[in-house]
Amino acid sequence: MRTVQFPQDFVWGAATAAYQIEGAYNEDGRGMSIWDTFSRIPGKVDSMDNGDVACDSYHRYLEDIALMKELGITSYRFSVAWPRIFPAGTGELNAKGLEFYNTFVDALLENGIEPVCTLYHWDLPQSLQDSGGWENRDTVDAFAAYADTLFRSLGGKIKKWLTINEPWCVSFLSNYQGTHAPGNTDLQTAVTVAHHLLLAHGSAVRKFRESGLTGEIGYAPNVTWMEPYSSRKKDVEACKRENGLYVEWFMDPVFKGEYPSFLVKWFREKGAEVPIQKGDMELIHEKIDILGINYYSGSLARYDESAGLTACEPVEMGYDRTDIGWPIYPEGFYKVLSYIQSRYGDIPIYITENGACYNDEPDNGIVADTKRVNYLHKHLLQLHRCISNGIPVKGYFAWSLLDNFEWAYGYSMRFGLVHTDYATLARTPKDSFYWYQDIIATGEVES
Repeated sequence: MRTVQFPQDFVWGAATAAYQIEGAYNEDGRGMSIWDTFSRIPGKVDSMDNGDVACDSYHRYLEDIALMKELGITSYRFSVAWPRIFPAGTGELNAKGLEFYNTFVDALLENGIEPVCTLYHWDLPQSLQDSGGWENRDTVDAFAAYADTLFRSLGGKIKKWLTINEPWCVSFLSNYQGTHAPGNTDLQTAVTVAHHLLLAHGSAVRKFRESGLTGEIGYAPNVTWMEPYSSRKKDVEACKRENGLYVEWFMDPVFKGEYPSFLVKWFREKGAEVPIQKGDMELIHEKIDILGINYYSGSLARYDESAGLTACEPVEMGYDRTDIGWPIYPEGFYKVLSYIQSRYGDIPIYITENGACYNDEPDNGIVADTKRVNYLHKHLLQLHRCISNGIPVKGYFAWSLLDNFEWAYGYSMRFGLVHTDYATLARTPKDSFYWYQDIIATGEVES
């Protein structure tokens, strides 16, 4: 059996997000978030599911940390629920919220697991949304104050920070396509939100630098990779726009201090302008230490005028698909990471999310999720290929530790290494859990 070996100091982890697992939505002073509101609007979330209980990790976090320790991960990526810290988004601090996360982080450290904290994983306080949400520039200042509070409270314990998770989802998926909270369907709103998210990111990075804390800070954009189906100019340009909407739009401002002109022009032709004010680009351009990358899927694609914002249409090539319907395209993992390095240089990269949705159920206490194992295997081989080609990938966080609330899909889609029975909240490690456990223990992946 041939294997490939990952570096000895490679970080193996798993990831979750607060609203997806915590539950306890109205306990200990937590305020309402936009997802509490959105999930109660008929037709927005599958089966009218919500995160009121989710995996109940707010109460069961010690059980979940025991699972992490059994798995063998050395690092755990989680997010803080902004409404637990500032129930109204700004103003009065909720001491019980800070106490929970301090206790939780202490428990991680006691078990030899490094905490990686995401400041924003989509649960904007509803009171801020009532004032315009991310479309309102004041939300940038509210986020900076929230971030500063966490840095001062947890900064001695947490050494790795991520500001914003998947800004494409927060802006375009949530405010142009309307699929996620708050459900707007306006391009100008999406472009404005995207800009304000990047400002919020830059503001948090600046607060971190001013704090004098040791550690590293970055953010976690999600990416895809659309490979042109043909060498036709229209196909090539359509793929460039689609990839650029994830990569250049959210990375050029951070790494280069400017937006990509080809997309600025594309949006302008559709009536949307970036609301840049004096000093904005300098703030967004604040130097970061690490880059988180979330990758799930990609495809061959071609130009189709009717195919949404970028006129880029995936081509059905007989791909295997996960249960959520996403094509399995591990080659895109290598291609997009190669492109990011070529464009932005040797920024240390952590894969902050990668995983697959398969809805396997327990049978006599065993969850035989062979397809998830195959997905992870193929993507880890591509990741090793990246490292072998000099791309500075430093760690990998499987999505997700637990089956959980999958946003607009509610509880109908399962990404976990651990099965969650939503009726009893019992946790059952899947076959993928034990497969990943072996990878972590040896650092080797069969080739």
